[in-house]
Amino acid sequence: MLTPNVTVTPAAEKFMRSMVRFSEHPAGGFRLRVSPGGCSGYSSEFSVEAAPQGGDAELAVNGLRLFLPAESRLLLDGVTVDFADTPMQSGLTFVNPNAEACGCATSGDSKPPAEASVSLASIKRR
Repeated sequence: MLTPNVTVTPAAEKFMRSMVRFSEHPAGGFRLRVSPGGCSGYSSEFSVEAAPQGGDAELAVNGLRLFLPAESRLLLDGVTVDFADTPMQSGLTFVNPNAEACGCATSGDSKPPAEASVSLASIKRR
């Protein structure tokens, strides 16, 4: 099973840990499903689960259980998962230094890292 080289920043870890702690599964883990989507970015969904689902890999992030499905593991390899809380956005962000930025979002030849986010407003309880 492929284990991705993914970096979780302290801000993202704190957010994930809070979601788990205040869920109905405080001993469970944070399941992050990522798929390609948006302008050079990712579309993501997350939930708190009691245990990993079939095919999930479990990563330990300072004691936090992070469950990643197969497709997510492939997409997150080399990516930094962060959390932003600004007036413009609030939620997880993904920075992939190897992705090219979308042509519609930049001008000239510069190619900053691609970034995507998921809004906290999209959280749905299952």
